[in-house]
Amino acid sequence: MVDVIVIGGGHAGVEAALACARMKKKTLLYSMNIDMIASMPCNPSVGGPAKGIVVREIDALGGEMGKAADATALQFKMLNTNKGPGVQCLRVQSDKLAYKKYMQDVVLSCENLEVREMCVEKVLAENGKVKGVLQKDGHEEYSQAVIVTSGTYMSSCILVGHTSTPSGPDQEPTTNALSQSLRDLGITTFRLKTGTPARVKTSSIDFSKTEVQPGSDAFLAFSTETKSIRPFDKQALCYLTYTNAKTHQIIRDNLDKSAMYSGLVKGVGPRYCPSIEDKLVRFADKERHQIFLEPESEQLDTTYIQGFSTSMPHDVQEDMLHSLAGLEHCEIEKYAYAIEYDAIDPLQCKPTLENKLVENLYTAGQINGTSGYEEAAGQGLMAGINACLKLDHKAPLILHRDEAYIGVLIDDLVTKGTQEPYRLLTSRAEYRLLLRHDNADQRLMSYGHELGLISEERYARYKQKLKDIEDTKAYLETVRFTPKSEINMFLKANGYDELKEGVSARELLKRPNVTMYMLMPYLDRKVDAEVSRQLEIDIKYEGYILKAKRDAKHLRDMDNVVLPTDICYDEVANLSLEARQKLAKVMPLTMGQASRISGVNPADIAVLAVYLEQRKRKA
Repeated sequence: MVDVIVIGGGHAGVEAALACARMKKKTLLYSMNIDMIASMPCNPSVGGPAKGIVVREIDALGGEMGKAADATALQFKMLNTNKGPGVQCLRVQSDKLAYKKYMQDVVLSCENLEVREMCVEKVLAENGKVKGVLQKDGHEEYSQAVIVTSGTYMSSCILVGHTSTPSGPDQEPTTNALSQSLRDLGITTFRLKTGTPARVKTSSIDFSKTEVQPGSDAFLAFSTETKSIRPFDKQALCYLTYTNAKTHQIIRDNLDKSAMYSGLVKGVGPRYCPSIEDKLVRFADKERHQIFLEPESEQLDTTYIQGFSTSMPHDVQEDMLHSLAGLEHCEIEKYAYAIEYDAIDPLQCKPTLENKLVENLYTAGQINGTSGYEEAAGQGLMAGINACLKLDHKAPLILHRDEAYIGVLIDDLVTKGTQEPYRLLTSRAEYRLLLRHDNADQRLMSYGHELGLISEERYARYKQKLKDIEDTKAYLETVRFTPKSEINMFLKANGYDELKEGVSARELLKRPNVTMYMLMPYLDRKVDAEVSRQLEIDIKYEGYILKAKRDAKHLRDMDNVVLPTDICYDEVANLSLEARQKLAKVMPLTMGQASRISGVNPADIAVLAVYLEQRKRKA
């Protein structure tokens, strides 16, 4: 008997298992192949738009992904630097073998965590409450909670051309019994599809015909614990090429051979990461599409062809690849394929990621209909945290939409659901100016500390950083610059507006072109680079940040109105028919969650508010 069982050793399973073990729960992690724990079956990278901020949030809560990504990165790159801080984010090109090894070492050496190489065929439940799992060898293992993080391995099939082969990613075994056992418990499953591009031998690419894509020449890291990274001059290069008219003609001539268009695919594919043939059909007017060439590992002579996912037959793939500039004579190491698999309807999950039908059963990652390593890891961490909190009879941790992208992700899943692989985007967050790369620790580290996932030493360093920020803000108020100040000559020499009257250093920093780096020579104290960056954003965007916080407070107020769990929405007079159906299906926990359900309009929320007031008076 253990406290928590985690099924699946992908990015969700790793974070869930580590969180439970670190929160002092006896944890058992099942993996069909220990060597595949934390593997990267698709793109060898971590981060990117929105996703990079999720990794920062995972780190602030005490998760492991950020540390692993920093330690094993081949290249670091900050994206969207020419845009506002609300959309800037870090992405690293990962060494997929080093990343996997790092995570496996952490998992296998973690106290309170046992790893068992075994296939789980059934989730066991009794009287609506989970009690353990059935192993493939017939052994029953009992636990108080079960977290299913099976990724794309449930009843999965590899699709190439007109061929469908039962298999998990990278020719790993699939499991058919597990998803059937979930259906036996009353849980609804549906089919989804994703895919991965080909890998070619790096030595066979002519990079002189492509565009170089270097990293960023700055200290960048996901984890606040990271003190050193691979030097810029030692970082790997990525490259950019494009599809062309010949590529497009080959694809059009063979569309009927693609699994996507032959009728073989039953599941819905990802909208924001489609196959190359899907791109051509959707965006027929585009003359070319970007294709990134990304190294997979220092130990491998392979390059990942980012943006060229396909389910075409192998011979067609060869023609397609050989039509690209720089890849005319490339040798294919591994062909592209599509994969179809079972997922569950996330509307069956509570905001804690506990299943509504089976108590103490949690799901996280691609089984909940998401795509991406980062989304999976964030869910896994939250499922692990909430499973432990429930076993300890404590209140759950539910992150608000103005607190974390992880909160946006989970709220979208359990409130709106998804019919295609869900991808987190900055545009999904109403308060993205509050959910920045630079302030993840300020938003979430207190939670991580309270949970015991952030050490006292690390938390003390964080508190000191906050003090340094506030002290420096106060100091900048005391520094005065006048038209006679030396800094005015600097402003004039660089074409900036001169000072006409005296201003504080803080006021001067509000100007668009003025940075802390520019002010530093005129200050009598040194300011840490991280503190400087934080100050710049806080001061320059102060008005916008305050407005976003006011707007977020309205949402928080609605989320503080708890809805009774025994409401029969069919009995609420004047609700629209659609609202009744949607509310009954989701069973929102708060008025705020109810307001975010697709099909529930403001008039329905007003009706619901009147109903609650009447119910309160009767009580």
